[in-house]
Amino acid sequence: MAGKTLFDKIWDAHVVDEIKGGPSVLYIDKHLIHEVTSPQAFAGIDRREIGVFRPQHTVATPDHNVPTVDQHLPIKDELSRFQVNKLTENCEKYGITLYGLNHPYQGIVHVIGPELGITQPGMTMVCGDSHTSTHGAFGSVAFGIGTSEVEMVLATQCILQPKPKKMRITVEGKLAMGVTAKDVILYIISEISASGGTGYFIEYAGSAIRSLSMEGRMTVCNMSIESGARGGLIAPDQVTFDYLRGKEFAPAGIAFDEAVERWKKLNSDVDAEFHKELYFDAADIEPMITYGTNPGMGARISSQIPAVEQIEPGNRESYKKSLAYMDFEAATPIAGRKVDYVFVGSCTNGRIEDLREVANFVKGRKKAAHVTAWIVPGSKQVEKQARQEGIAEVLEAAGFKLRQPGCSACLAMNDDKIPEGKLAVATSNRNFEGRQGPGARTMLASPLSAAAAAVTGVVTDPRTLLA
Repeated sequence: MAGKTLFDKIWDAHVVDEIKGGPSVLYIDKHLIHEVTSPQAFAGIDRREIGVFRPQHTVATPDHNVPTVDQHLPIKDELSRFQVNKLTENCEKYGITLYGLNHPYQGIVHVIGPELGITQPGMTMVCGDSHTSTHGAFGSVAFGIGTSEVEMVLATQCILQPKPKKMRITVEGKLAMGVTAKDVILYIISEISASGGTGYFIEYAGSAIRSLSMEGRMTVCNMSIESGARGGLIAPDQVTFDYLRGKEFAPAGIAFDEAVERWKKLNSDVDAEFHKELYFDAADIEPMITYGTNPGMGARISSQIPAVEQIEPGNRESYKKSLAYMDFEAATPIAGRKVDYVFVGSCTNGRIEDLREVANFVKGRKKAAHVTAWIVPGSKQVEKQARQEGIAEVLEAAGFKLRQPGCSACLAMNDDKIPEGKLAVATSNRNFEGRQGPGARTMLASPLSAAAAAVTGVVTDPRTLLA
């Protein structure tokens, strides 16, 4: 009998019941909610008069709709204000922990979970948000759910879920200077396509993955969704344990040591079988950027946009449509394009490590005059740390301004929208048509590449500016 994968171990330990030939009833350890996908779920709970089964296992924070300036003032947008107020009302009504606007723990839900130690190895975690896969970086089974499923978890602390297939992606070798976790995941998606992970839960492995910090691992797992996968996870190790030690809601003292002993067993057995295995060499990865309107349309910044002839015949029409939207031409260099906006933030790259990377790069440099740059911390804790470490001062000196926490320009749900026709280099996760605002054009890249674009005013390979 073959051994078990890490995914199997966690999944199987949480199965309450199985429907023959159908989905499993899966117990959920931690439920994260925000203001956009929870109001209708709570309305369903109210309508059925059933209450929240285990409110102590749910944590809430507003993030998608919140402004990133003047958060002490009432939210101007009526719908956004309504949703944030509704979240507050629902959490008060049902006794759910809420980190509301201006609370020291408020932030993007996928940033605050890890930094507070709410996210822990071996857990099952869900949220009404596709990028819940971020938490898989800790060796947890974490995935996004729909609004009706949010209601199901509130009511029962369980969810009906078919078991996905398992894929392992191994990246071996040493990452070169200027190559970051974001480049790793953009490279993987460019190789397997935006649908290459469909139907799978991906485990990331190999020396290049193990070399990443927890922030880097979160970036990789976060964008598993952009390959079409249900989620991604990485086996916990000493890097994980060191990150969690001393976190607010992580175990403490002897309980922490005991937890680590349990967590050490969370890995795929040597003889575990995956439905699919892929291998990549870290030496092949360079700073990456997207040029089209799905995250799979990525390439090395130092290269050219592919010629139409290089695209599979069945995809050529959509390829041409994508380039027309971006106002790009096939077979032209990617670097050197004029950039209007730079956005550093989101649940993909709004952590303290990301801001440190940008500050180190722009220190002693100046932002290009024509570029509008939004540097948005992923949480109040990140914002506080950035000010304490002098990151905010470095950014100010370079012509940038640190904003307040929120999802910001990742999606056009708040005031931070990219104007029509303008080109943005963003550290977020999606580059669909209109994702950052009607008619906005988005190129996804690492914080390092975004910083390079901000100071040069054009798409730039950051390695050309690294000492």
